[in-house]
Amino acid sequence: MVWDYDIVLLLVLSGVLVGFVNTLAGGGSVMSMAIFMALGLPVADANGTNRIAVVLQNLTSALTFLKKRMVDVRVCMKLAVPTVVGNIAGSQVASTVDEKVFEACLGVVLFIVLLFMIFDGRRVKRDGHSLVIRPVHYLWFLFIGFYCGYIYIGIGYLVLAVTLWSMRLDIVTANVIKALVICVATPFSLIIFMWHGQVHYGYGLLHALGNVVGAFLASHYAVGWKTSVIKSFMVVIVLLCFIDLLTPYDYLHAFLTRLLE
Repeated sequence: MVWDYDIVLLLVLSGVLVGFVNTLAGGGSVMSMAIFMALGLPVADANGTNRIAVVLQNLTSALTFLKKRMVDVRVCMKLAVPTVVGNIAGSQVASTVDEKVFEACLGVVLFIVLLFMIFDGRRVKRDGHSLVIRPVHYLWFLFIGFYCGYIYIGIGYLVLAVTLWSMRLDIVTANVIKALVICVATPFSLIIFMWHGQVHYGYGLLHALGNVVGAFLASHYAVGWKTSVIKSFMVVIVLLCFIDLLTPYDYLHAFLTRLLE
C-alpha cells in the first residue's frame, strides 16, 4: 500500500476532531467509520480498525480524569464489570455477522443517533448527587457493553442518557464515568477484532494519534464547553453517513478520492 501524505494528514486531523467530539459529547466515531469506509475498508474492518483509536482516546481521557481525582474509581469498576461482559459478546457478534446485516443495523443506529442529536437539547444540566449504583444500572451497563462491542457509534450518548436520566448525575461526572468505563471495556473488543483479522493497523494507529490529541485537549480545556456547535456539525456528518448507506453510489469514497488526487 502506498502512503500518501494527504491520507496521513486526513487520518490524523480527523482523529483530532473525533477525539475532541467523543470526549465532550460522543458520536464522533461515525466520522471514523465514514473515513475508513471511504478509504476502501469493508464495514467490518472499519468497525474493528476504529477500536484502536477508541482504546487510546478513552485511555487518555480516563487518565486525565483520574489524575484530577474527578471520580470514585471503585464504584466505576463495579459498572465496568457488566460492561466488559457485554462488550465481549457484542464484539464477537459484530466480527462474525453478515456484512449486510451489520450495515442494516448501522443504518438503524445512525437514524436513532440522528433523531437523538436533533431533539435532545440538553437544556437542563443536572445538579447531580453522590454516585449510587442500583441493580437496574448493572443491566443498563451490560446492554451498553454489548452495544459498545457491536457498533460503538453513539455509545457516548447512550452512556450519558443512562447516567444523566437514570442515575441523575451532572454532565461532568457523567462524562468522566463514560471515559473510565469504556476505557476498561474496549480493549477486549479490540482483541476480538484483531483475532478475526479485521483491523487495519496503519489507518488505525494514525487515526488514533489524532484521537489522543483531541481527547487530551477536550479533557483538559473544554470539558465544560457548550456542545451545540459540535452537535450541529455531527448532525450533518451522521446524516451524510446515513444517506451513504441508503444509496448504491459511494459518494464519500468518491469525494475523498477526488480530494486526495
